[in-house]
Amino acid sequence: MKQSLQLKLGQQLTMTPQLQQAIRLLQLSTLDLQQEIQQALDSNPLLEMAEDEIDTAVQQDNDLRHQENKADSGDGPLESLERTASDSGGDSQEWEASMPEDLPVDTQWEDLMPSSAAPTGPADDAVDSDYDSRSAGSESLQDQLRWQLNLTRLSDIDRVIALAIIDATDHSGRLTASVEEILEALTPELDIELDEVVAVLHCLQQFEPAGVCTRDLQECLLVQLAQKPAGTPHLEQARTILSRHMNQLGAGDYNQIMRRARLPESELRAALELIRTLDPNPGLSVEADDTEYVVPDVFVAKKNDRWVVELNPDIAPRLRINSDYASLIKRADNSADNTFLKDNLQEARWFLKSLQSRNETLMKVASKIVEHQRNFLEYGEEAMKPLVLHDIAEAVDMHESTISRVTTRKYMHTPRGIFELKYFFSSHVGTAGGGECSSTAIRALIKKLVAAENPRKPLSDNKITQLLEEQGIQVARRTVAKYRDTLFIPPSNERKRLV
Repeated sequence: MKQSLQLKLGQQLTMTPQLQQAIRLLQLSTLDLQQEIQQALDSNPLLEMAEDEIDTAVQQDNDLRHQENKADSGDGPLESLERTASDSGGDSQEWEASMPEDLPVDTQWEDLMPSSAAPTGPADDAVDSDYDSRSAGSESLQDQLRWQLNLTRLSDIDRVIALAIIDATDHSGRLTASVEEILEALTPELDIELDEVVAVLHCLQQFEPAGVCTRDLQECLLVQLAQKPAGTPHLEQARTILSRHMNQLGAGDYNQIMRRARLPESELRAALELIRTLDPNPGLSVEADDTEYVVPDVFVAKKNDRWVVELNPDIAPRLRINSDYASLIKRADNSADNTFLKDNLQEARWFLKSLQSRNETLMKVASKIVEHQRNFLEYGEEAMKPLVLHDIAEAVDMHESTISRVTTRKYMHTPRGIFELKYFFSSHVGTAGGGECSSTAIRALIKKLVAAENPRKPLSDNKITQLLEEQGIQVARRTVAKYRDTLFIPPSNERKRLV
């Protein structure tokens, strides 16, 4: 094979460090971006916060106004002394030099210390710390049950059985092992019978929250009813329904319950209302509620009949290059210190440019989304239009991958709430008129139809499909069932109620 040299022209995208940094900042969430900015401020001495200059200017302006007010109102003895001290700033070093190291004092150190006989209360910090530890939501259900167990008088053997039952209780308050399995696990160590385990189980079922350490849903609800006051209306009817007609209650067969329990419709309705006040998962009320607070990246508001998009000024502080350090850089100097300043200056410029690019891209994408989904802002979810990443990518002349990075974990504050930018993108289905309808709008319509249905005769998926077709929306029954599941709406047989 003969070797030869050839000249070719071509284009190639090179991932420079600047481009990699811009892409990385673009896909960061608000909290991650703030951490990235703080890390850059800590590592790069040529980056600083721009608010310092504003705060200094405001302070100087306040000092100037204060001096003008004093000149207008006249100086008193204290004001004259303060002004004299401030004017003699040049002589402060000489005054400090003439000051002796040890000054005479009129107060002894022992006079400032509290006497040993004085009562000392708990410190405020200790009280606050104890309150935070008690009110913190990180305590698990097992920890609370063990705490209640320590306050209960039990024998050593019963305490071991109780700890085994607590360990077999999941976060919802339900037992994950049968009583026989708990007995079998304790038999090699303890000489106990099944009745002892059941007795300790009944003792634990009196703990808070009501309904914990139960074996199934029926027992959980019955335990909660047993802890109701004796004079609770319709308590016996509710206990009869749960103990004898649980299967019919789960299937929604209220006619069968009325016939077998010999209850009139009014009493059945009142008993069902009492049952609905019970908690099927009592342990979840104890588990920690890890609430995530969302900081919006952009604000959308209507001004002068126009929807205006603005960046949230609090998501990223204003940064600048430190002019004092930048002035120390010399062109022809190749020393280590000068090279260090040069490299950090270049990194600071790249970082500021990447932040600016991120904000500009976010504003472009958010503005196009608002322009496309104006009807949603005006009328709600039912007016949502179909939208895909390709539509926004063409509108802002960017790649779809860039739009995906911008819309991930970025949030928009609107008069209708705070939404992730991904929320405004949805697929579409055809309409009878040849148009398109957003899947988000279809979900909103399904939710509206179910909310307005007759509880005695709830709408089936076929009926919802027919009602949507009457509005010109062509959607299959299985699609309606899928959308209903995503909305956490149970089937029609489970939604049936007595009114």
